[in-house]
Amino acid sequence: MKRLNIAAWLLTSSTLAFAQTQITGTVRDENGTTMKNVLVANTQSSITTSTDSAGKFIILAKEGDQLSFSSGNSTTQITLENTQPLSVVFPRRTALIEEVVMVGYGSQKRSDVTGAIASLNNDDFNKGLVANPGQLLQGKIAGVNVSMVSGEPGASQDIIIRGVGSLRSGTTPLYVIDGFAMDNTTTGVPVNPMNFINPQDIEKIDVLKDASAAAIYGARAANGVIVITTKKGKKGKTQMNLSSSMTVSTLANKMDVYSADEFRKQVTAIGATLDDGGSETDWQDLLTRTAISNNLNFSMGGASENTSYYAAIGYDGLEGILHNSKLNRYSGRVNISQKAFDGRMNVDFNLNGSRTENLRPSATSIVSTMLTMNPTYPAFTDGTPTTVFNNGSFNPLIRQDIYQDFSINNRLIANISPSFEILRGLTYKLNLGADYSSTNRDVQNTPHAIPLEEGNLQINDYNNKNILVENTLTYKFKAGKHDVNIMAGHSYQDLFFESRGWSYRGFPNNGIEPKYQISAATELLSSFSVANKNELQSFFGRLNYGYADKYLFTATMRADGSSKFGQNNRYGYFPSLALGWNIMKENFLMDSDAISRLKLRASWGKTGNQEIPNKITKASYQSTNAGNATYPMDNSNNFPVGVILVRTANPDLKWEVTTQTNIGLDFGFLRNKLTGTIDYFKKVSDNILLEINPTDPITPTEKLWKNIDGMTIDNTGIELALDYSDKVGEVGYSIGGNMAYIKNEVKNSLFKVLTTGSAQGPGTTGALINGYISGEPIGTFYVFDFLGINNKGVNIFRDVNGDGQITDNDRIADGSALPDLTYNFYLKFDYKNFDFSVNFNGVSGNKIYNNTASTLFTKGRLALSQNSTAVSTAYANESVNNTNVISNRYLEDGSFLRLNNATVGYNLNPNTVGLDRRVNNIRLSLTGSNLFVITNYSGFDPEINSGLTSGGIQTFGIDYATYPKSKSFVFGLNVSF
Repeated sequence: MKRLNIAAWLLTSSTLAFAQTQITGTVRDENGTTMKNVLVANTQSSITTSTDSAGKFIILAKEGDQLSFSSGNSTTQITLENTQPLSVVFPRRTALIEEVVMVGYGSQKRSDVTGAIASLNNDDFNKGLVANPGQLLQGKIAGVNVSMVSGEPGASQDIIIRGVGSLRSGTTPLYVIDGFAMDNTTTGVPVNPMNFINPQDIEKIDVLKDASAAAIYGARAANGVIVITTKKGKKGKTQMNLSSSMTVSTLANKMDVYSADEFRKQVTAIGATLDDGGSETDWQDLLTRTAISNNLNFSMGGASENTSYYAAIGYDGLEGILHNSKLNRYSGRVNISQKAFDGRMNVDFNLNGSRTENLRPSATSIVSTMLTMNPTYPAFTDGTPTTVFNNGSFNPLIRQDIYQDFSINNRLIANISPSFEILRGLTYKLNLGADYSSTNRDVQNTPHAIPLEEGNLQINDYNNKNILVENTLTYKFKAGKHDVNIMAGHSYQDLFFESRGWSYRGFPNNGIEPKYQISAATELLSSFSVANKNELQSFFGRLNYGYADKYLFTATMRADGSSKFGQNNRYGYFPSLALGWNIMKENFLMDSDAISRLKLRASWGKTGNQEIPNKITKASYQSTNAGNATYPMDNSNNFPVGVILVRTANPDLKWEVTTQTNIGLDFGFLRNKLTGTIDYFKKVSDNILLEINPTDPITPTEKLWKNIDGMTIDNTGIELALDYSDKVGEVGYSIGGNMAYIKNEVKNSLFKVLTTGSAQGPGTTGALINGYISGEPIGTFYVFDFLGINNKGVNIFRDVNGDGQITDNDRIADGSALPDLTYNFYLKFDYKNFDFSVNFNGVSGNKIYNNTASTLFTKGRLALSQNSTAVSTAYANESVNNTNVISNRYLEDGSFLRLNNATVGYNLNPNTVGLDRRVNNIRLSLTGSNLFVITNYSGFDPEINSGLTSGGIQTFGIDYATYPKSKSFVFGLNVSF
């Protein structure tokens, strides 16, 4: 019987294949704008597909078949009269399909949203070599500044939503993935902790920017909220997708150091001794490489009336342009939704597992070496790397292989969300999530004879647990023109982190790496262990009210309790209010052809910050002995073991609060060919949390945590986003962009300067570069004003206070590391099966302190036969003994315009290459990333931040031998069937 069934299936398939042919077409709205993600179904054969980003589709059908086209809640059908290419036009109502926006604990129609929420669908994500969600967003949303601060694969980012508003919590927003609030503060991952999620699995990203949108998340939302929705199965037969890409990356920009001939001239000119081998060595070429990265992803998904499923596996092998630099990620995801009891019950289940292997070089050391290594030294002797040069230094080609930083992160995230409609309109939902992460990191120097290295090993193990339990009740009802949605809920989150570490020294040089022979170490240098537990409990509620779809009102309240605070101030309260007016719904505009969308929004609200160390409200004691400071018991010199106070209790510590006001206008003209938004906002943070040196002389400890009364951090700005889409003949095009101007200011600070960034390098390590200064923006550079070189060959600085001496009182505020203007724009074209897009992004109004130049490119270094640039010889009479004092001599303009990515793609008709009817589409693409940068900055790249923090406060705009960025070309293949 089974053989008969198989034979029948083969006969049916062959008959269908003979009778049907591939039908191609394009779907547009009545304005001629192509429509993506439209579901196309052959109602006779149940074959389905969907339109691509250019509105094109390919489906098997024959004359007389009926094709159904669905998008949102709208559907249109046609009957095939012939097999010629189709041009399908939706009626006007479909051109204005309501977009659904994810908000906290639910979703809303875009027309009902009263807060400032920006959305990005997967077709609009950045293309190229992408490792994490931040890279998908860069340059795409007004007011969201994503800085790729390093060229390392999967490197950390600075993501700033509407300006920096806190000293301690950095800029990282709260990530919410499929309703699960992430915690990435202490995962132990040395690069970006968001690398665990495969960007290929992401369907949509919503950014909650203002307090009305974000306040529902209360304590974690001071830096904004990024809501990530992963892919789900679409209704119809199972659809499978296979994508593969290969990326070739090279150093994007070489530093203009001296060539060997130039170096010889410069060294001779200053009277230094040049001991060389007569070679011409480009160390930037030798210490970087052409990196080859590979990506492979497979997914399948589908949906019936009551069940939808999506499953995916992926591999990313991302090679860095420095040797011994690679990120491998293995990921898997399963998303399932099941309805029951006639749709009254729904269960969503999401499971994501990943393993990330990260090999890292000693980037700062390598970059410093490639820029300063004598270019006349021969890298190779008789075909093998030269070991020692004439001056006794070692070949960096050998040294780079001695160091290794290798980590493995295993992470499993699961959440299940059953919901049940108790009564008509009244729904209960449980959200239960668990996030387990473990990281093992080994940093080692392998034993070596020349150069002599005895071998050392640092082992660190990290374990994280994040448990979330949330209960919500939602009640929706309509009465005439009144539309009401009430939600109330409770959330409990348990966060646990533990770490252990050991440091060993002295390993035999036997060809075995130290991490594989720990017992052979001659010395255990140190060990440590630490554990932190934090609990969050919250009560929240939201009211959405609409009248006639015209007048909208939203109110939220969240009470957050954190175990980080004392009993008296454990809870913080974060309300918000918002109003919306859909002007387009008014009678005088309803039938307008010129204006198709017009909505006015206004909001006010508060969000909180509790990103401080655990238990700092409590006193802490430490045992001591004669080797440490303690108290004398008598007049003898005996200092017995005792206990000392190392942290003063402060039970009055309370929440840091950010208050934000927003006024916005959403608009669309020419039947939504031209759309856009404009927002004005003001964001003020107060009750600033900070660890200070107390002025009270009887305070028993050197440091004390306090809320700084009166001090505020203000961000005032305006955002604008515009998009225009149209079609001329068979050529469709889109053009658009966004910009944000933000004025940042620290007000009423009690301190002259709070250090955020410190220098690195001989003679300047730890010296103040930038900080928080009252009346100035965050990240203001606080430096000496360099006037030139005197006749003795040393620095001349401006005597600001006129006291005849150059002291710290003569430092000046000279610009900020944060740009006041960010802008981005794009162009898209499509013609038949071809499409092309380019994305640009840029910043203006910021400066960069070139700590690389101030440390490496000095005349003193050149006198030691180290390579340099024109910076070191800018002043002919400068002494080789002149100091590299922190001054605006090394302060440069950080503005830039970058061609972020450009993509050309072609959608190949499977029939033309002889593939069977089960292949829906084949797409070939080529993407170039970081193709060029227009800038005056003299370093590798102006988008930089070495992260040289001071006292745990995040810094910006300091460049110190940072891992350089690459230029990449991605060759992609995508097959759907």
